[in-house]
Amino acid sequence: MTQSDLLKGKVAVITGGARGLGVNMTYGLAEAGANIAITYLSSEESATKLVKDIEAKYGVTCRAYPMRVTDAEQVQATIAKINEDFNAIDIFVANAGISIQGNAETFDFADWKNIFDVNVNGVFYGIQSVSKYMLEQGSGSIIAISSISAKIANVPQAQCAYNSSKAAVSMMTKCLASEWATRGVRVNAICPGYMNTDMLGDIFKKSPHLEEAWTNRIPMRRIGDPDELKGAVLFLAGDQSSYVTGTELVVDGGYTAV
Repeated sequence: MTQSDLLKGKVAVITGGARGLGVNMTYGLAEAGANIAITYLSSEESATKLVKDIEAKYGVTCRAYPMRVTDAEQVQATIAKINEDFNAIDIFVANAGISIQGNAETFDFADWKNIFDVNVNGVFYGIQSVSKYMLEQGSGSIIAISSISAKIANVPQAQCAYNSSKAAVSMMTKCLASEWATRGVRVNAICPGYMNTDMLGDIFKKSPHLEEAWTNRIPMRRIGDPDELKGAVLFLAGDQSSYVTGTELVVDGGYTAV
C-alpha cells in the first residue's frame, strides 16, 4: 500500500483546517487519499485557495464550509451538510482552538469564557455532531487536538485558562473513547508541543525571550515543524491504529519526558 492509498475513499473533516496546524494536517490527510471537508471561521480566501490546491495536487474532493464552532446549532447543521455532500464521515479532527495568556489573578472573565467556549464546548459540539453518523455506520476515528499544556504548567508564561481547557479536551477524549469503544468509534487525542506556526512567530516577535526559554527545555533543542504532526494524524486516522482508543499521542520533541 502506498502513502496515497492509506485513506483512499475515506472522508475526513478538519475544523479550523484552513489555518495554523490545521493546514498541515489537511495536506497530510489529502496526501493519504482522503476526501476532505474543512471548516473555517473568517479566512474564506485562505480556505478557497487551500481547497483548489488540495484538489490539484492530490486529485481528491475537497470542500470548505464556514462554521463557528461555538454555535452548537450551526455545527450540527454544517456536519449534517458535510455528511450529505460526502455520504459519510470517517475521520473527524477537532482542531479549531485559541490561546490567550495572562496572569490568573487579573485574567479577564470574558477571555476565560471565550477559551472554554472554543476549546472545550466547540470540540464537544463537533464530536457529538459527527458521532451520530459514525455510530450509525459503526465506524469512525475522532482525533481531538489537545496539547502538552494538558499535562504540564507551561513556563515562563502564565496560561492557566488555556491549560485547563486542554486538560478538559484530554479527559473528554478518554471518556468518549470508553463510551464508544464497543460501537466501532475510536477517540484519541494528539498533544503537540511548541510548533512553528504563524501564531508562534507572532508571539516571538512580541516576546523574543520565550523562544530561547522554550527551546532550552526541549531535549531536541528546537521548535517543532507543523509537518511533523502529519504522521500522528495519519496513524490515528487509519486502520494501523485499529486497537488504539482513549490515548494521548504526544508530539513534543521530548518536552514532557523531562
